[in-house]
Amino acid sequence: MQPILARKLRLLFVICSFTCLAGMMYQLIGEEYVGYQSVLIGLPLGLALGVLELFLFPKTQQKLLRLPFTWLIIVKTILYTSIIFLVTATIGLFVGLFEGKNIDEFYESVLSRSQVVIIVYSLVIYMLIIFYLQINRLLGEGVLLKFLKGKYYSPTEEERIFMFLDVKSSTSIAERLGHKMYYSLLNEFFHEISEPVLMTKAEIYQYVGDEVVFTWETKNGLENANCLEIFFMIKKNVNENRNTYIQKYGFAPEFKAGVHSGKVISAQIGDIKREVIYNGDVLNTTARIQEQCNKFERELLASGNLLDQLDLTNLFKAEKIDTAKLRGKESNVEIYSVKKT
Repeated sequence: MQPILARKLRLLFVICSFTCLAGMMYQLIGEEYVGYQSVLIGLPLGLALGVLELFLFPKTQQKLLRLPFTWLIIVKTILYTSIIFLVTATIGLFVGLFEGKNIDEFYESVLSRSQVVIIVYSLVIYMLIIFYLQINRLLGEGVLLKFLKGKYYSPTEEERIFMFLDVKSSTSIAERLGHKMYYSLLNEFFHEISEPVLMTKAEIYQYVGDEVVFTWETKNGLENANCLEIFFMIKKNVNENRNTYIQKYGFAPEFKAGVHSGKVISAQIGDIKREVIYNGDVLNTTARIQEQCNKFERELLASGNLLDQLDLTNLFKAEKIDTAKLRGKESNVEIYSVKKT
């Protein structure tokens, strides 16, 4: 199963579980008992929202994501509630007519007090779900759930893979375009990474100016050489939109990256603002490897330590460039250039 589909199904399960629980609470408050009717109400509402949010409106979502956070939640909530209400009302109309009811009876049932209460209740539940989904997107895929589970409460040592990906000639580009156009360029470029991130099971650790830092749990990064594949997927997306970039900015962005693996300490820090951080030599080494891209005129460099763990098969070609003593490192690091075959 593709990672994107697996992610959507997991989210769909979470949404349906929440709406079923909300249906049980609604029935418990109104009738002081819980029966199968609550699930029969909650499950379709969750399925409807999940299908709309995750499967039917992906392109619409990209446009909505440009809205301010509060308006995004409000617009999505009203939009999805309205669609579901219209669909259920239309179905109810045809069923009523088939059973011999007239239009007046239909309007009375749709506009009844109980029906209005259910609509308002659905609005609140949908708003909570959409708020959760947007916070999950804001923090990074899966980070919110890990926070809730308390994974980062205590410092933990783990093996991880990191990639530092940086836009080439960023300073001269910013001077040429101006700050607003440069921000627009970066924003569009960072949109290109969304699908590759999901497809390769990556996590976005940080945005640092014109640089983005990806990280993987080691097993996810090694699987299908995801930690290398992401670079070429992003490159493919940029090339497909090259003409659009040229028309808007006069050129298409180019980028370089370094990738390495090792042990880090992961933990949450801060009080007023909490953040998950990774600490370890692997991050410094990855940054230094990426710095060598300009020196050796290569776009993707990887450490020998990482490549030893990967099965490159026939998809990638690795060429040893140097055994270098990187700035801040006591021991030498083998550096390889990686290309797609």
